Amino acid sequence: MEETIDEFISYLGNVREAKENSLQSYRRDLTRLMIAMRKENINSWSEVTEDQLSSYVSNMNEQLMADTTISRHISSIRSFWHFMVENGELDNDITDGLKAPHIEKTLPKILTEREIASLLEQPDLNTPKGKRDKAMLELLFATGIRVSEIASLKIDDIEFRLNCIDFKSFGQDRIVPFGHHARSAIMDYLKGGRLKLLGDTYDEGILFLSATGGKAMSRQGVWKMIKKYGKMAGIKSDITPFSIRHTFASHMIENGADIQVVQEMLGHIDIASTQKYADNKHNYIREIYQRTQPR
Repeated sequence: MEETIDEFISYLGNVREAKENSLQSYRRDLTRLMIAMRKENINSWSEVTEDQLSSYVSNMNEQLMADTTISRHISSIRSFWHFMVENGELDNDITDGLKAPHIEKTLPKILTEREIASLLEQPDLNTPKGKRDKAMLELLFATGIRVSEIASLKIDDIEFRLNCIDFKSFGQDRIVPFGHHARSAIMDYLKGGRLKLLGDTYDEGILFLSATGGKAMSRQGVWKMIKKYGKMAGIKSDITPFSIRHTFASHMIENGADIQVVQEMLGHIDIASTQKYADNKHNYIREIYQRTQPR
């Protein structure tokens, strides 16, 4: 059973080019299922029945697991079974009857232009750390890149001549442009901040360095930095890197950007992941209409 899980994870990584976080999630979900099945003396995936899978899902409900967690488990199981059927290891797909819980869709927090301006004013540009934070915030709002991406950016990934990030070193055929505000902030950081943060540490070329040790910032460090400035700016809602990414995408689409262009910039493999931002725009228009149209 472990070998089949290994084959599936290898397929996802090498063929589907799934991210490491996704691979770990799939492995965790399927290993949990395997352990549960072995407790029922099942030692082959071909022995698992539809009723046993349904009972497994029901048990998760009884344990009061979050709906999102249960839905993720079901998605992992379905993908795994599809893989086994397509590879000829199983004859039938018994996962069609699994019912995922209904999850209420919530709109992501979208920052207003005033909130963005206030957030960007918070870093102290008289300090190396402040220059770094200003450059990071400007670049995040200008590009919508992921927190993991900005934390591992190298100076060589920045094309200053074209004002863009080239993700070639990330193994991606993706180029994301940025504007003059981000460029100016990055240049100010490179001239008056980065070398001071680097100190005597060996320079590995990482663009944004931590305040201690001259190494790359952790994702947790980026989260804490954004939360800190959100509080300083007086923004009551919880501000995260996802908030900035959502804000970037929503503002792009609200201002007429083609959804496929936004998909490319965000690095979404499936356009359905980008479609939610267009849906947000339609929901916003509907909300305004219902509030202002007397009939």
